[in-house]
Order: sequence, then C-alpha cells, then structure tokens
Amino acid sequence: MRAISYSQFGGPEVLHVADVPVPEPGPGQVRVRVAASVVHPVDLMVRSGRFPAPLPTGLPYTPGWDVVGTVDAVGPSVEELAIGDEVIGFSPWLQTTVGAHAEYVVLDAAWLTSAPTGAPATEAATLPTNGLAAAQALDLLALPAGSTVLVTGAAGQVGGFVLALARATGLHATGLAGADDREFVESLGAAFLPRSGDPTGTFDAVIDLAVIGPSLLDLIRDGGGYVAASPPLRPEPVRGIRTFALEVRPDGSRLGELVKLVTSGDIPLRVAGVYPFADAAAAHDRLAQGGVRGGVVIVP
Repeated sequence: MRAISYSQFGGPEVLHVADVPVPEPGPGQVRVRVAASVVHPVDLMVRSGRFPAPLPTGLPYTPGWDVVGTVDAVGPSVEELAIGDEVIGFSPWLQTTVGAHAEYVVLDAAWLTSAPTGAPATEAATLPTNGLAAAQALDLLALPAGSTVLVTGAAGQVGGFVLALARATGLHATGLAGADDREFVESLGAAFLPRSGDPTGTFDAVIDLAVIGPSLLDLIRDGGGYVAASPPLRPEPVRGIRTFALEVRPDGSRLGELVKLVTSGDIPLRVAGVYPFADAAAAHDRLAQGGVRGGVVIVP
C-alpha cells in the first residue's frame, strides 16, 4: 500500500510516498481503508525533530491521527464493527506511531465509531482528534448548565468545537480571538473578546487553548476551573481553582456522541484545504503558515 513517510527529520521536503506492507488486524482491532485524514501541528513538530519526548519506535514514521474510511478487515473478538462499516476515529500517534496518512490503517475497534451520515469524508476527518479534545476539556471541568467559560484560541479547530459544544450543553462561552474571527465566534452563540491587551471579565472556568498561561487564573472565580492545552504549563491551584492538563485520548463512545451533534447541525465542520498524498509537503507548509481556520486534509 501507499503511505506518507519520512526516514529523517527535517522540513516538509523529507515527506515522500512510500510502498509499505498492508497491516493486519489483531484481537480487538479492525483495518480501515482510509478516505481522509488531517495534518496537525504535532505532526509538524515531530517531523522537524522538535518533539521533546521520546517516541515508542524509531524512524521511519508515517504521520496522521484522524481517520475516516471503511472497515475492510476485522480481527478476532470484534463484535461492534463489521466489514463495510463507514467509521471515524483517531490513532493516539504519540503512543503508537501508527499513522493514518496511509491507504490502510489498523486501529482498536474501541477507538472508532460510525461516521456522520451525509458529511463528506474530507469534512468528517476534521472531527475526531480536535472534537474529542474539546469534549474532554469540557468533561474535565464538569460545569453545570448556565456556567460561564472563557475559551482562548477560540477560532482554531479545537476552540471552534469547544464553543459549539458549550452552546449545545447550555454553557455561556466567551471566545478570545482575533478581530477577523468575531463573526465566526458569535455564529456559535459565544460572546466575543478581542485578542488585544489583557483579557478582562470573571468566569467560572477557562480553557486555555492559546497557552496564555497562569495569568488567566485572575479571571476565574474562587473554586472555578482551568484547563491547560499544554500539560507542562498547568498552573498550581489557587483559591480553590481546579487545574487540569488536556491530553486527548481515543474514545469511540464519546466520539459517537459528537457525531450525533454533527448530524443534527450543532457542530460545524471546517476544511481549510484538501491535499493528495503527493502534495503532503504542501499540506505541511499550509499549516505552518498559521492562521488556518479549518482542517488541512490529506486524501489517498
């Protein structure tokens, strides 16, 4: 099969299309014929050799977390999925180095769920990793309906999903973003706070996707909550404020709940561009330029 691969660290030019063996599913696993996947900032960091932690395997690597596709082989002990099922999910790449930028990928069945009906694969691929990151950030906070939450980096992929989920669950969100993103933030039912100067206000919780840092604790009421997108920057609790580090994990059941919200129109899906395998370097370049307001999608 074909897969995007690199055997040395460096710029986007190290990416190439390689012929690699087709993987076989083991117990509890399925093989998915990939229709679309997405490039994430962590893919660029690992490819350039700047990722600070050790990885479980060495080069060469096939990148890619999200997957949308069709089950084409089923391993032993899998009952919930069958050949021909259209599925969506993601690979926890930093733990497995199993990349989805390939024609086929083998994943645990528990990491997958049915793909959203009616959504093109290129759009559905933008949901798994970032959608679960948003959902799990809100799950950590466990805020009751009516609570207020400030979301920094609100116009990014995870931020947009947080705003949509906040609206769907009865929370009052405020999105901190650039002036050009005001219309998008408000379209998701959130109040807009411009990304200039020091943010102001008082909130029950903050989800800090822009990694502004501990200064945001001053905006949180006593006993509130704070989620850090970067685990090393999780601040020490003060005034009874609970602090959490966001580390997204695969969860087919939770993803299935998000798929229902996509189908009902409560969660929008955004695509910034679609690139074939041969143009993987261009996809990495596009994401590296910044200001991306949607998923950078890879298709076989």
